[in-house]
Amino acid sequence: MWAWVRGRDPQLVVVRRAVRVTLVACLGFYFCRYVLGSAAMAPYALFGTVALGALSQIPGSPKQRARTLVAVLPVGWGLVALGTMLSFNTVAAAAGMFVLGFAVSFVGVGGPRLVGLAAGMQLLYILPCFPPYDPGSLPERLAGLTLAVVLLAVAELVVWPDPTPPPYRHRLADAVSALAACMRALADDRSRLAELLPEAADRAEALRPSLLPPTERPASAGRRDRALSSAAGTARLLLGRVVDLFFTDDRAAVTGPAAAKLLRATAGCVEATGDWLRGDGPLPDTDRVAAAIGDFRVARMNTDPGGLPPERLHLGALALSLGEWTKSLVVAVRIVAGERPSAGRSGQFWYAYEGTAFLWWHRLRENLTPRSVAFQGALRLAAALAVARLIAGVLDLSHGFWVLLTILTVLRASAAETRSTLRPALAGTVAGSIVAALLLMLGLDPLVYVIALPVVMIAGFAAGPLLGLGWSQGLFTLVITLVFAQVTPVDWRLAEQRVADVLIGAAVGVLIGLFAWPRGGAGELQRAAGTFLTSAAAVVRETVAVMAKGQTPGDALPTARQAGQLAEASYALYQSERRGPTPIDWQATLIAGHHAVRGAEALVRSCPAGGLLPCVAQLTALAGDVAECYDRSAAQLMRGETPSRPPASPPPEEWPDDLGQDLYIIADLRVWLDGLREDLITMTGRPEPGDDLRDRVAHVADGAT
Repeated sequence: MWAWVRGRDPQLVVVRRAVRVTLVACLGFYFCRYVLGSAAMAPYALFGTVALGALSQIPGSPKQRARTLVAVLPVGWGLVALGTMLSFNTVAAAAGMFVLGFAVSFVGVGGPRLVGLAAGMQLLYILPCFPPYDPGSLPERLAGLTLAVVLLAVAELVVWPDPTPPPYRHRLADAVSALAACMRALADDRSRLAELLPEAADRAEALRPSLLPPTERPASAGRRDRALSSAAGTARLLLGRVVDLFFTDDRAAVTGPAAAKLLRATAGCVEATGDWLRGDGPLPDTDRVAAAIGDFRVARMNTDPGGLPPERLHLGALALSLGEWTKSLVVAVRIVAGERPSAGRSGQFWYAYEGTAFLWWHRLRENLTPRSVAFQGALRLAAALAVARLIAGVLDLSHGFWVLLTILTVLRASAAETRSTLRPALAGTVAGSIVAALLLMLGLDPLVYVIALPVVMIAGFAAGPLLGLGWSQGLFTLVITLVFAQVTPVDWRLAEQRVADVLIGAAVGVLIGLFAWPRGGAGELQRAAGTFLTSAAAVVRETVAVMAKGQTPGDALPTARQAGQLAEASYALYQSERRGPTPIDWQATLIAGHHAVRGAEALVRSCPAGGLLPCVAQLTALAGDVAECYDRSAAQLMRGETPSRPPASPPPEEWPDDLGQDLYIIADLRVWLDGLREDLITMTGRPEPGDDLRDRVAHVADGAT
């Protein structure tokens, strides 16, 4: 048995939490019920522990979780007070449920810490918003909640504390260090890349958000998490560019020695970045990589490209691209350390200049739209809870809060997923209710309930993650029975009421799920990703118009950045849903948009505008073809179809070879546009990685976000 538990829970995180929550809940409940003799205080000591210890998933180390618990205590007081004051009337309580249900859920857009607290905070309003209307008991209720939170915070520190999860920056450090080794091998000994690449790919793969627990993802609205996420995406992009360089013929490259020098400098910067992230070195700066990029540009200026075929300029353009991405990586890491870049307030790192309060408000504001999955999910849950509260009041259900608790348990992001939770939830509830009814009919000594409660509670809190929803619902039904048997006189009809309330809650959850955005994250992700690709197509057209014709930059880049943020939010919700294999690589789809945006920013920043008029027709045609592929893929996504592979590149145009230094800028543009076409090809996935180096890393680099 213990080996089976270890197999499913290697670090015993689930078991540890079940023990802590049970210990605190029973200690608080027994102290309030049997020592203080307060029937009003005891349920809040117990359910306050359940809300913030079992229903909530708070990220971080034990110290961080303890601080979070203490920090949210005033919010809990407010929710309990509001629920108590609004319980005088069914309509008022339901209205309060809708407003607070939406607000508590919606603020989860601020990051995993708030998302993890949402369900527990909902329960702190649900419990007191039912009759009896008794404002005089509010001090005891608040005292019970306070006791629960204080004991739970102490237990996080001293009662079998969880192992501290590895910081995300250490995962990033491993990926960055492995990348640096690949870059150094590329510059000095290309044959070593084959043996270094598997580890680099594994380290980069470990940064995928879908492979991390939601509580460990750098997804908050603050500067640090934004910068960590940006650095991770840049590291995966760099790995892809390393492989592109490996497959580029360096023997005929006109700037081969200068490119090798740039690669060595960038490898050193990336290595220093990994050392700092791990805590083994000083904070890197951009001076070294900027100087290397400057030296490379000087080398290109001193080399006349006139009369040379375009393929001889390709390697230099790729190396310069890698240098620019390295500079972005270093800037992102410096923001993690609290520095601010000197480039200005616009562009990729705009958030580095804003205060924390503004960034949180910005995150809330950009999601305050019906097209945001966070808005949809909050509104869906708020409507379900409010309707359930109204029904429970109209029917005068004696334990109506069970209806709302059922909705918190079974309602999912999509109607299909909600339906999939019904059978185990109902089966578990019915089975638990039968056992509970038998116990109550036996007329056991009350001491039996006191002794049995902690045993059943530990099993119930551990059963959900280890055995599934049905077991947790059945055992939680027993827990509720054992608790109420110690607070008020009950009989076997309590179990009957439990089943009826769960059925009502399940019915409300299913109906709301059917009528309010029933497709969940998948439907919105298709629309959001399609919008992002459409805006990326506009970026492609505008960038070439600016660089070739001197056109004044418009709003294509800001629009695409905002579309990318909403697409990322949709993808985050999509990852939380249980789904089978999909023909679309959604991370590759998002990178197709991000590569267009970030590549355009670097090109416009580093190249003069309007200097490519002699080949404006060729560039416009090439950009138009790539942008049309983006538009076509976007349209297919919005129709719910799998995007088809873009057609082969059109026959090469006759490119001028007498434009002097402008030929290098043209090469940079063409490398960017060719990369964008390759990104679109990977949207429908690549073959399983084989012996080919490009296949080994494609599923990682193409999935950067």
